[in-house]
Amino acid sequence: MVPQGGNTGLVAGAVPIAGPEQLILCLNRMNRVREIDPVANTIVAEAGLTLVELQNAAAGAGRFFPVSLGAEGSARIGGLISTNAGGMQVLSYGSMRAQVLGLEVVLADGRIWDGLTALPKDNTGYDLKQFFIGAEGTLGIITAACLKLYPAIAARASALAGVPTPEAALRLFQAARAAAGSGLTLCEYMEADALALGAAHVPGGALPFASPGYLLLELSTPDSAHTPDSTLEAVLASALEQGIATDAVIAQSERERLHFIAWREAISEGERAEGGAVKHDISVPLGRIPEMVAAVHRLVAQKYPDCRPNIFGHVGDGNLHINIRPPKGQSMAALAPRKAAITEGVEALAVSLGGSFSAEHGIGQFRLTGMAAHKSPVALELMRAIKHALDPANRLNPGKTIPHA
Repeated sequence: MVPQGGNTGLVAGAVPIAGPEQLILCLNRMNRVREIDPVANTIVAEAGLTLVELQNAAAGAGRFFPVSLGAEGSARIGGLISTNAGGMQVLSYGSMRAQVLGLEVVLADGRIWDGLTALPKDNTGYDLKQFFIGAEGTLGIITAACLKLYPAIAARASALAGVPTPEAALRLFQAARAAAGSGLTLCEYMEADALALGAAHVPGGALPFASPGYLLLELSTPDSAHTPDSTLEAVLASALEQGIATDAVIAQSERERLHFIAWREAISEGERAEGGAVKHDISVPLGRIPEMVAAVHRLVAQKYPDCRPNIFGHVGDGNLHINIRPPKGQSMAALAPRKAAITEGVEALAVSLGGSFSAEHGIGQFRLTGMAAHKSPVALELMRAIKHALDPANRLNPGKTIPHA
């Protein structure tokens, strides 16, 4: 049985495997908001509700739900929890795991576990919901969730800054975080080619200035009496003076702010439109981001000199999307014989720097080789033991997440 929602994942986690007969279980009609509690700042939503519908429901109650990503119009709550989705505001609010207070789950034997508690504190043994978050439907089928809400955002300040190097991008991030603390709610790094690719696929997308790299910064606050504009202006002025930033534009309207975000979100769409890419979703400790970027460029220059790296990601949490595009004018067919070797090389670099080969996209089918190569035997053994305990007949989403489960 393969649970499926918006089917927006990038690792084939909701796609049946070849071989055994499987039933696709679509949860999209389970799409109600069951309850919103503005006192406790919680919402109980069914698995088939889309992320944008959840955001709108929160806004209608004067609250804010922070998980945001490019596929939010079609990605569904059950899948987002099952993959522990991230997005652009993880550095301040955390991933989906951090938003979940309770779950309702159908188990492999048909029983329903009602864990829809809204309690921030419940220290009564194992935290059972954690087994199902990020498990990609292999341990149980999430049907509803109790999620945290936050005070509505009253004011934002956003800017696009040019940075000469990844080291400079990291220094600018550190300066913004030191000045704004948790008020720094978005910090995205994009190499020049990556942002140009996104801007080319957004109407009126001419970039305001050229730079080797860009940092998209956003500060936000629920306090309407204290806007973050002056803080952002001071951070950028200091960065320009020190040479950490080479240029910067502060959004003068909500429309301009959304335009900056649209450029960033359109990078993947631009990749698809212009030939595709071998995609990687890695994370490394923050201080090693520049080292990882340099190592990828060396790898490509030495072994795949006709290919084009496309690097962008969430610098605030160490998550980079390292995508390798085919030679100019060619399709992904040109990379087919080299795809496995490219992925092995990029994943090995991330792990060698103390990082992960999958930061937010999950494992599904496409990252099973990485799991077998980089996850410790003890970790895999524990995962298999949990899988066998909860789904001994391997009925739920077979062939995903755990190699040779």
